[in-house]
Amino acid sequence: MSNPQPAKTHAGLEATQREITETADSVWTRGKGSAPAIAKHRKQALKGSRGRIAIVDGCRTPFVKAGAEFANMDVVDLASVPVTELLNRTEIDPREIDQSIFGVVVPALYAPNLGREVILRLKLPRTITGVTVNLACASSNRAITAGAEAILTGQAEVVLAGGAESLSTVPITYSRNASQRFIDVSRAKTLGKKMSILSQLRPKDLAPVAPAIVEYTTGQTMGQSCEKMAKENGISRRAQDEIALHSHQCAADATNEGRFADQIVPTFTQPDYKQVVTEDTGIRSDSSLDALGKLRPVFDRSYGTLTAGNSSPLTDGASAVLLMSEKKAKALGYEPLGYIRSYAYAALDPATQLLQGPAYAAPQALDRAGLKLADMGLIEMHEAFAAQILSNIKAFASKKFAQDELGRATPLGEIDLDRFNVNGGSISIGHPFGATGARVTMQLLNELKRRDLEFGLMTVCAAGGTGFSMVVER
Repeated sequence: MSNPQPAKTHAGLEATQREITETADSVWTRGKGSAPAIAKHRKQALKGSRGRIAIVDGCRTPFVKAGAEFANMDVVDLASVPVTELLNRTEIDPREIDQSIFGVVVPALYAPNLGREVILRLKLPRTITGVTVNLACASSNRAITAGAEAILTGQAEVVLAGGAESLSTVPITYSRNASQRFIDVSRAKTLGKKMSILSQLRPKDLAPVAPAIVEYTTGQTMGQSCEKMAKENGISRRAQDEIALHSHQCAADATNEGRFADQIVPTFTQPDYKQVVTEDTGIRSDSSLDALGKLRPVFDRSYGTLTAGNSSPLTDGASAVLLMSEKKAKALGYEPLGYIRSYAYAALDPATQLLQGPAYAAPQALDRAGLKLADMGLIEMHEAFAAQILSNIKAFASKKFAQDELGRATPLGEIDLDRFNVNGGSISIGHPFGATGARVTMQLLNELKRRDLEFGLMTVCAAGGTGFSMVVER
């Protein structure tokens, strides 16, 4: 493999890189002596009796802002699109597939097991088992690693994995009082009894309860929690807007140069199938620091720094990858995109630093891979918010964080922003919760292939204070 070659640095990142270097130790810690002291892990060969875990190929729908082109498509509709394309392009015999594992955060109430419903929708062999997982924004990462574990333990050799999210079709609920009355009405035997129960309802009971991305344990939205992180970690508004601009510029370049062409499946919209969507709809090629700087904060309107411009939008979309044991891939004649070298999950108290999980997971993944941050040709981080990205990057570079939080003498290292999210991230491309992890995986592997690089690191933060990290290799 060739040595990693820097890409073009987009406007403003030199200043952001300096801010990270100069203020890394301003990142939040519990203080000396009160850290969890996550131990170092020994190098682990992620191989089973049939070799490594191969990621053969992957694809996705365009990612579309919620309430727009995919408004009439549920998660089963969306997930079926990349799975159909994946089966067609790989020409795999469906009888070779052992399991289907998909992630989704808000499942369709009438089809809660997405992993199984995809098999039934596409008329694949009904003997293929299907399961659905939910790990918030890391749901499709969990689907991929669950598939890897099934292969490593000999339970499967070929696994479909991925995820989908339709935030256009989120179920709308009513108050508990209204819900209970409706249940009571369905059980009532006579019309008189039904009318008596309904008469107990009040207008306020029938007001829809709007869905919110709120932490159950803290009552805070993800945006409010990240606003808190921005303040506690010393993240400037300017740096957040520069990361957002970088995301849009890189994604626009990747789109214009056709780098997503093999990853995105043209998707016909329902119900009439007359419109076809071929590109992500949230990318702003005309974005600028001036325009981003004029946007008002949305989570703390008086003193906040998080805006709609430096946060990921609500998005519909789906993604899928095909996993195999190394020996199976070779037997069937596939040249995989790459292999899973290692992965790790970590968690912390969501009341502290909700989206800082990657800073705890990445060191473990790198330890298990037997590699250093400097060995990574490219780094992909899911961009829930620019402030979350910067908080984790600062933690990577902070000696104080390494000592106080990780029990390590030296920091993980400073990320070279020329190797970071080089084709854009969730702020520009979009973030359908259940699908993002698989999108990050295939985007990283395809770019490693394009640049002829060997190793890549990815991280994803998730609700509940969870973090995920994976090292892939070619």
